Amino acid sequence: MAESGDLNVTLNTRFALPYKLEGQLLVSVLQPTWPVIIFFGLLANLVNIVIFIKTGIRDSVTTLLCSLAVSDFFYLLFACPFVATFIIFNFAPNWDWPFDMNITFYLFYWPSFAMYDFSAYVAVSTGVMRCACVAMPLRFKSVFTKSRTVTLVVVLFVFAVALRMPVITMFRLVWRINPATNTSTLRLRSSNRKSLHHINDLLNRNSLPFISFIIMIACVIILTTKLYEATRVRRSHTAQSHKEISIRHPNDLKQYDAQRMSAKDIQVVQSVVLVCSIFIMSQLPFSVYSTARLIEPEFDDTGYYQHLFNAITAISYTCSFLNASVNIFVYYRYNSKYRAAFLSVLKRKTACKQSSVNRI
Repeated sequence: MAESGDLNVTLNTRFALPYKLEGQLLVSVLQPTWPVIIFFGLLANLVNIVIFIKTGIRDSVTTLLCSLAVSDFFYLLFACPFVATFIIFNFAPNWDWPFDMNITFYLFYWPSFAMYDFSAYVAVSTGVMRCACVAMPLRFKSVFTKSRTVTLVVVLFVFAVALRMPVITMFRLVWRINPATNTSTLRLRSSNRKSLHHINDLLNRNSLPFISFIIMIACVIILTTKLYEATRVRRSHTAQSHKEISIRHPNDLKQYDAQRMSAKDIQVVQSVVLVCSIFIMSQLPFSVYSTARLIEPEFDDTGYYQHLFNAITAISYTCSFLNASVNIFVYYRYNSKYRAAFLSVLKRKTACKQSSVNRI
């Protein structure tokens, strides 16, 4: 399993190759969890979108988080065809496909990873934006306006799709005639696949993720440090100390209040740190196997280490599906406005259901 190669070749069994048993065991354990994770992720992101719209998308952070929910939703949606193809081929290898299986595998495969990249860029932007606002609040709070954030989201989307266009457009549908039956079947054909995949790995799975890693790790460190300092300051500065500041240093009071993080700001920082951390952990397996594939050509879906490659790819897919599904727990735990709106919608649905039952 991978981002390259024909699916028939990818899943071919070679008894002489190493890690066959381990790879098949890991794949057989992880693959059945994918439909469950994807179904939950689709539902969770729909809930996120509804809640963000209900609470009002008034600031830059909410705009980015709502965009992230939309991107994650379409990533999971586009992933459904190739996930279904993987599962059918692995658990029903003798199933008679009525069409070329590569069509269902690749039709939305690369668009789905374009959305995954878009989610990654939005997550990085969220971390950078929040980091700048927390580290230098007086300078940056007025810079990241909602309109500028919307423009940034559009630019990131175009950027993510443009970087994936070479692999998105390398496939084309062609009719192939079967002389034995004198019938035509629709097939998927590609050109320059190996070179385009090499460029894709180098750019979209190594260079840009490496830069994103550095940025995200720096943001997490800065935000965590600021969060620790803010928590310590909130505990030490009582109402009396605030009064003393206003008496002894009246000119510093306004600057002190502007730089001091409120409870709401702390919750936002906590949620952003968790979202960034989840992104880092989920992106790591993709970068590891893509880097290994560049260093060792046999570490591929048709090479000597194909079973190990398939196993690591299965872990990568699982991490990416989880990454696109679990943010709802972060928002519910650390976003009081989100939690209140979620409980309000839940109570309203429960009341409507109860009312319907009473009528019956």
